[in-house]
Amino acid sequence: MAESVYVNFPRQDVSDLEKDSMEYGQKVAEAINSEWFNNEASLYKYVSNVNNFHRLRLYARGEQPVQKYKDELSINGDLSYLNLDWKPVPIISKFVDIVVNGISERLYDVKAYSQSPNGVQKRTEYMENILADMRMKEFNEEAKKEFGVDTSKSDIKELPQTDEELGIHMQLTYKQSVELAEEQAIRTLLKGSNYDLIQKRLYYDITTLGIAAVKTDYNHSEGAVVKYVDPADLIYSHSDSPYFDDIYYVGEVKDISINELVREFPNLTDEDIKSILDTPYVKTQVSSQRYARKRQDRNRVQVVYFNYKTYNSDVFKIKTTGSGGQKAIRKTDQFNPPVDKTGNFTKAAKKIEVLYEGVYIPGCRKLLKWGMCKNMMREKSDFNKVKMNYSIVAPRMYNGRIESLVGRITGFADMIQLTHLKLQQVMAKMVPDGVYLDADGLAEIDLGNGTNYNPQEALNMFFQTGSVIGRSFTSEGDMNPGKVPIQEINSSSKGGKLQSLIQTYNYYVQMIRDVTGLNEARDGSMPDTNALVGVQKLAAANSNTATRHILNSGLFLTAEIAEKLSLRISDILEYSPTKEAFIQAIGAHNVATLKEMSELYLYDFGIFIDLAPDEEEKGMLENNIQMALQQKNIDLEDAIDLREIKSVRLANQLLKIRRKRKMASERQAQQQNIQAQTQANAQAAQQAAQIDAQKEQAKAQALIQVEQAKAQFENQRLMQEMEAKKQLMELEFNYNMQLKGTETENLKSREKQKEDRKDERTKIQATQQSELIDQRKSGRPAKNFESAGNDTMGEGFSLEAFGPK
Repeated sequence: MAESVYVNFPRQDVSDLEKDSMEYGQKVAEAINSEWFNNEASLYKYVSNVNNFHRLRLYARGEQPVQKYKDELSINGDLSYLNLDWKPVPIISKFVDIVVNGISERLYDVKAYSQSPNGVQKRTEYMENILADMRMKEFNEEAKKEFGVDTSKSDIKELPQTDEELGIHMQLTYKQSVELAEEQAIRTLLKGSNYDLIQKRLYYDITTLGIAAVKTDYNHSEGAVVKYVDPADLIYSHSDSPYFDDIYYVGEVKDISINELVREFPNLTDEDIKSILDTPYVKTQVSSQRYARKRQDRNRVQVVYFNYKTYNSDVFKIKTTGSGGQKAIRKTDQFNPPVDKTGNFTKAAKKIEVLYEGVYIPGCRKLLKWGMCKNMMREKSDFNKVKMNYSIVAPRMYNGRIESLVGRITGFADMIQLTHLKLQQVMAKMVPDGVYLDADGLAEIDLGNGTNYNPQEALNMFFQTGSVIGRSFTSEGDMNPGKVPIQEINSSSKGGKLQSLIQTYNYYVQMIRDVTGLNEARDGSMPDTNALVGVQKLAAANSNTATRHILNSGLFLTAEIAEKLSLRISDILEYSPTKEAFIQAIGAHNVATLKEMSELYLYDFGIFIDLAPDEEEKGMLENNIQMALQQKNIDLEDAIDLREIKSVRLANQLLKIRRKRKMASERQAQQQNIQAQTQANAQAAQQAAQIDAQKEQAKAQALIQVEQAKAQFENQRLMQEMEAKKQLMELEFNYNMQLKGTETENLKSREKQKEDRKDERTKIQATQQSELIDQRKSGRPAKNFESAGNDTMGEGFSLEAFGPK
């Protein structure tokens, strides 16, 4: 082992060349060796941690050493009178399993948030397009309706109505393709490292030891991997932070075989291997047990792998070329331009954090490896900072001292074990109840049937019937002191001791519950029959709150691992020669993300953990959903969407938004109904008025039609009368014409007839003249031509009725 002199760490304000030297690394390794593996009890941190963590793990398993209990119960070391079962009562195991298994069942999702300028620009453009569509919603709808042209800039189905809804939409719905690719890559790497199993061990360590550690690493054979680190093998610089974000060195002690060491460091000589084999183990309780089991196997060695954080100078020579441009040339920190500023170049320098890795064998002062880490993890947003390969958390650490849940209750577990042993002692000394038989009292009894009342007969009667025969007086008439010959001997005096020990046992169990916060409602072991269900749920919720720091610590480690894997992915895609194989290995799960994965190194991501709600939170959310459904504040589709959200906070926000939207839509629908009812009433009144007007108009039209009909009838009558008169006049005219014609003809006929008559008369006269002449000549009388009264038409007949009127 190393000497007991404490060695300080070397100065960090030295040149980069000196930091790269093996001598500097040797000083760092010796300082670590002095701080953790020094023989002085006050500085023997590694042995103290190993033994303390080993003791806590045994308590958590219910396998703590029983020697302390034997020393407590023995008398001067003598255990010959104690025949007890010394096996410890595994009371702590139950509480550890409740905490670890309950927390391990909590589901979570790793979310990647692109915070590089390119990703922020895409997110900003997406939000601006939605905001523009929100402002121009009516115009877009009108343009689409009138012209069939979609002028919207976003392609989402339902636009948010308020800024709050937009914020929920961005958190729940919006996801860039590179973010999906990053999440897929991280999930694939975690699954490849069996992180689910590692996470259970981390929760177990936090519960049992109060500290947990994990390491991220990269190699060409496995790629980026996550490895579990036993806190007992962990070494680190002093830290006051539960998250160890202020440490400058960290490492672990590995127990490896010599052949593995030679395979890792093939340049070791035979003398080096011999000196390493001669190095003894660091004597701890665990190593002593290992030696006993392996019979002093010397083919294994303890090796310390550590990281040391310091800073280097990033120096560039800025040279001005002949064309007027500038050229940067990397230089060492020893580069300095001339004082007189001659030449066409200047110096540009900055300080950046770097990690050195080393391999050291404590005890033999042998440094096997020292050099700058090849794959250092740096955030693009803060490139000067470097991240350690190890992630450590100790939620209840103060001033370097670590407290765990198991460490709080080991004293009570010891008292429970002692009480259990005392119960065994009392039970071993307990005897069954017996009877006292007074033989003299039996001698004074005569059964009267000729049989003897001996002790056996009395005992048979007592055990079979419970009856006892006795005499108050003897045969001489004196008082009989043995009048009750059989009496029960009560041996239950130790029952009070048993009851007292059981109460003590329950007292210490309750003390464990009070100290840890793991009440009966957490495990359902002793639920109160009179307690309401809501009260029991509240008690279980309080118990979950008491152990919430364990859950938060595990989530912190998960987030740290995911963030470091994200940085590892960027380095692999940008620098590793196995880039294509890595992309194909991850993209095999989702071919659509292959293109995005090849460009992941261009982005900077923020990683956070989206924790699924526990049963209590789910119950509260479900109660809110059911109440909203009963009051018809949301629809069934809204309830389905709410149940699919893993974040209770976002689910409640979305519930409020959907509830407000439903109430607003109901108010709008109610207003529309009122407006529609008002319009319907107005339309009904208008229709009634129109009907009345139409009735009056119909009446007026009917009257008009009647009057028109009358007028038409009158016109028709007049027309008919006129037509009749016309016809009569025409007939009269015709008649008159005919009469006139007739008269004319008559006149003509008359004139003709007159003329004819005249001619005839003339002829007659001539004839008569001739006849007269002849008569005269012959002497005959003259002929009479006058009418004899047959040439009249009667009295009153005239054509005046056919004259014009």
